[in-house]
Amino acid sequence: MEWSITYLWLILALALGLAELTIGSLVLLALAIAAGLTGLTAGLGASFVWQLVAMGLLSGVLVPIMVWKVRPWFSPRGVAYGTTGTGVEKGQLYTTQRRDFDDASGIKINGDFYRLRVEDTGETELPADTSVVFQHFDGTTAVVSRHSLAPTGGTHRDKEH
Repeated sequence: MEWSITYLWLILALALGLAELTIGSLVLLALAIAAGLTGLTAGLGASFVWQLVAMGLLSGVLVPIMVWKVRPWFSPRGVAYGTTGTGVEKGQLYTTQRRDFDDASGIKINGDFYRLRVEDTGETELPADTSVVFQHFDGTTAVVSRHSLAPTGGTHRDKEH
């Protein structure tokens, strides 16, 4: 068996595909597919310059497709990973909870417990099951305001114990 540039492209595709298993962002998978298809162009006799052009064009097309179109298929609907603290929670209704080990008062946002402070009064302790409206974060403290209406059943978020 004689080594050729085609085999090198296919080895690169395999290495990128294996590296994707550690990352999970699908970018390396797109590059692996591009390298595999570039190996196909090399096998068809394209010069090295055209192989590089093919790799560049294929990468430029496949990476955005993978990131914008394919990757959302692997993420559950309604979950906005990495958005806590960006302001998407502002105005949402939450129910206060007491943390087990230190009895701290707080709310759960996206599954994480945050100690709270009432915006108007500066209170840091509220009874459990008090309805509050999230305003913003001050460091790792959730600044909230009291909600004046009684709970209405499906409007509370992250009621986990």
